[in-house]
Order: sequence, then C-alpha cells, then structure tokens
Amino acid sequence: MAKKDDRIIITLACGTCKRRNYTSMKNKKNDPDRLSINKYCKWCRQHLEHKETKR
Repeated sequence: MAKKDDRIIITLACGTCKRRNYTSMKNKKNDPDRLSINKYCKWCRQHLEHKETKR
C-alpha cells in the first residue's frame, strides 16, 4: 500500500497573467519535475498553460 507522504498539494499559476487559479495533487515519485497543464483562466478568458509554482 502506498504512503500518503508521496502525494503533495501543488498550486497552478497562469503562464500569462501569473495568477494562481488552481490547486491539485501530484505524486512526487512519479512526477519529480514541475507540472504544466492547459486550463481555463477566468481573468484572461481563454485556455492557457498553467504551471506549478512554489507555495
């Protein structure tokens, strides 16, 4: 059974306006690099790349 310590909460920020719009969880072992996902930014009003930021 997996440990709970492997999953951490991350914050995703818009690549254009740099606002922190989303939070998510990721597994540190499977994804050691920073995560980037296309998501909707309500301030830019379009789908843009959101990158993982420091807390």
